[in-house]
Order: sequence, then structure tokens, then C-alpha cells
Amino acid sequence: MSDYDVIVVGAGNAALAAAVSARENGAARVVVLEKAPREMRGGNTHWSGGVLRFAFDDPREIGPLLPGVEDEFVDFYDGIQPYTGADFHGDLMRVTSGQTDPVLSRVLVDNSKETVFWMNTVGGIKMEPAVTLTGVRKGNKVVWARGLVVRAEHEGVGLSRSWFATCERMGVEVRYGAAVIGLLLDEKGHARGVQIRDDEGLSDVLGRAVVLGCGGFEANVQMRTQNIGPLVGAAKVRGTPHNQGDGLRLAMANGAMPWGQWSGCHATPISADWGNFAPRELTDRSNRLSYLYGVMINRRGQRFVDEGEDGAMFTYAKYGRAILAEPGAKAYQIFDSQVVHLLEPRYSTSEPLTSDTLEGLIAQMDIDDKKQALLTVQEYNARARHATEGFDPTQKDGLSTSGLALEKTNWATKLEKAPFYAYTATGGITFTFGGLKVDENARVIGTDWRPIPGLLACGEMIGGLFYDNYPAGTGLVSGATFGRIAGRTAAQIQSNSRAMELEGVGA
Repeated sequence: MSDYDVIVVGAGNAALAAAVSARENGAARVVVLEKAPREMRGGNTHWSGGVLRFAFDDPREIGPLLPGVEDEFVDFYDGIQPYTGADFHGDLMRVTSGQTDPVLSRVLVDNSKETVFWMNTVGGIKMEPAVTLTGVRKGNKVVWARGLVVRAEHEGVGLSRSWFATCERMGVEVRYGAAVIGLLLDEKGHARGVQIRDDEGLSDVLGRAVVLGCGGFEANVQMRTQNIGPLVGAAKVRGTPHNQGDGLRLAMANGAMPWGQWSGCHATPISADWGNFAPRELTDRSNRLSYLYGVMINRRGQRFVDEGEDGAMFTYAKYGRAILAEPGAKAYQIFDSQVVHLLEPRYSTSEPLTSDTLEGLIAQMDIDDKKQALLTVQEYNARARHATEGFDPTQKDGLSTSGLALEKTNWATKLEKAPFYAYTATGGITFTFGGLKVDENARVIGTDWRPIPGLLACGEMIGGLFYDNYPAGTGLVSGATFGRIAGRTAAQIQSNSRAMELEGVGA
């Protein structure tokens, strides 16, 4: 006799979506096993900005998610462009250089809008406009980044709290301090439970289906170093210290197939002033993503990326990784007074270096070659443009430098108006791209290319969606989409298992 119908390992966005979905689809006894103590619960979701990328044909389709929004924002829908399924899939293909899994990416895109509405109606997650993350004011109107208009109310903190509240309301049991250390298979190779370690010691938790939603290996120094490299091995972690790759190791030890880019990760630029783990109380406010309006220099005093290649929501994941490859894994973002008002509010969690001259600003920086840094900025200014020549912070404006070895292709305005500002940045690893191979029903595929019966995965556990880069807001929607699918599949597995047991009794 099983203890539970469905066992969910992990308690972030994807895992709790799976638990809610399993209950919604008929699983009566659902348990969530959270390794962290209650005060650290929720995985990386707590640190997220809560923004949700999904497809829609008409901006007014999102209206039910944002009741009363037109009272708050004048001409709200005028600042939103349609974001079709083709647009979404095109962005995924573009930023991953065509490497995104063809099956999983289609599942994600085709279900994205329905998933977000399900999060709202069934998951009980209230939504709000993502104005501090993706909205830029142009006159009296807010212009929104394509596909990035909506976020969970109160960002990742609100998203996590809402999922837990819904689980409680639906009768999902949550057990804290329950570290899963083993996967239990029966003689037919069916996942029938897990072994856990908690304050009472070791014990088995039995079920009819197991959903792994316990994150990647971003907090595991050994796994980061081995799979991604020594530079990332030493990275700061923007997220929970509990994502140690446990579920990945357990699944692969039982025949699951590794899939996707194990050498890749989401590593957003964050303040270099924090410790090895970004403070939980600051959630996502350690991010430093307004680099497109200035320049970034490394400790050698050199630029190393095209800060204006694209909007920050399409470049921040790879630029965080790029900073990690620079000396000391540190950079400075430099702005002048013409653009400092455009910096996202999260910059307010740090005190910048300031000076009335670029020479005075660079003199304060913790870099190795200050002479080169000044030369770099002077050469940039000689090749950059005045803001009056068509600078437009709401879109790629084509305002490019001309004649630099590394051009800045958009928003390339001169650093010419004092005072000047500089913020530190490093790469904060958020999640890893390598994971397990799953099918469109979130079933884990073994190295024999067959599903492992009764074993599902969702969230960061899934490999193949992202390569080298990542479109902002896709991770949470992917987690909820495949969490919902995993929960539904697990509920069907338990239903079939129960029916077979009843037939056996009847015989």
C-alpha cells in the first residue's frame, strides 16, 4: 500500500505547480518534500523577479490577469506589442542559436498563455504589470518589452507564497527538512517512492508516482566546476544554497538520460559587493541589468561585450557568464547623468562610485589598469554619439559607435554629462541548463530511450530548452508549464495504478 498517490520532490515554482496540478487532476494524497527548513523554503523562486513571458496575439488578451490596470496606466495597451507564438519561438531559437529542444520548446510556447492563466485561476497567483523590470516611460506612456508585461504580484516572494497558500488550501502536505537521498524502484523498474533523511533519521516515503522538481546544481561547487568550469565554480550564487543537484544525481544513478547543455548556465549580472550567496532578504534586487545605457569595463580597463547588442532581457544571462570569464570575475558599469534616471530601481541597493570627472571616477575603481580604463572610455566617447541624434531607450535605436574594435551597436551615447557613476558587477549564477531528458508528458527518459515508469521531472531538472543564453521570463513559465504537465501525468499514473490494484483484488 502506497503512502501517497504522488510524491513531489522540491518546493519551488515548478514543483508546487506539479503538486497543485496533481490534486486538480484527481490525486487525493499528494506530498511535497522540501529539503530546506520552512524559513528557507521555495527554492530559487524566492529570488526571481516573477516576470512571465508568454505568447498572445492581441494585447487585450492579457486583460483578465490585470484587473483595473487601465486606471493605473494611461493608454496601457498602446504600449504593448503583440507577442505571437511565432515571436516567442523565434526568440528562443535566436538566443539559443537554434539549439533549443524542438519538442519541448513547442510545448512551452504553445502552452505558455494557458499556463499563466492557469497559475492565476487555479494557482491563486495574482498578477501585476512588470513596470520596474520591463517598462520604460516614453512621455506619458509606458512602453513594454515584447512578451514581458506581466509578473506575479510581489515578484518571486509573492509567487512562492501564493503557491504554498494554494497547496495548503487544496490539502497538499508539505514536509520541511526532508532531504531526498534515494529513489526507490520496484522489481519492474517503476518509481515507487524515495528515501529521505530528516530530523528523525532515514525513512522511506512510498507513492504511485514521483515528480522531481528539486532544481539544478548551481549551488554545488564541485558540479559547477566539473561541468561548467573553474570560473563558474567560483561564482556567487543568486539563489538558494539547497540546489545541490540531488535529483539529477539520483535520477541518473537509476538510468535517467542527461540532456541539454551541462556546460551552460543562467548567470545574470549582479552586484559584486555581496557575499557568495545573494542575500535572501534582497531577493532579486542584487541584479544589475541596465548596462545597455552605459559601458562595462573589466579589471584590465577594457570593454568585453557589446552592451547594446539587444535588450537586456535577451542578453543578461550570457553577459553574467561573460563577466565570470574576466579577471577576478568583476566588472564596472559606467553611466553618465543623461541616462542614470533609466537605471532600474534595483540599482538603489548599492552605493555607486561617483565623480564629476571620468578621471576621478576611474581613480576610485578596484581595477588593475586605470590608465587603460581611461583610454577605453575616451576612445568610446570619440566614437559614440550624442543623445540628441536619436537615442531611444524603449527599443533598439541603431545608435552605434563607428570604428571601435568592439562596437556598441545600440544606445551608444557619449559619457559626457557629469556627475558620472560606476557600479560593480559580477556573474551571479541562478540556474544550470543541463538536466534530464523528458518527453512532452514530462516523463523522464532513460539511457535506453524508454520512459522510466512513474518518474516525472519539471523545472530546472529538465535539460534541452536553453543553450548559452536565455530569454527573460521563460524559466518561470517553463517551470509552471512542465510542472502542470508532470502533475497531470502523475495523477493519471496513480489512477491507472489504483485501477490495476482494484482489478487484482477483484480477481
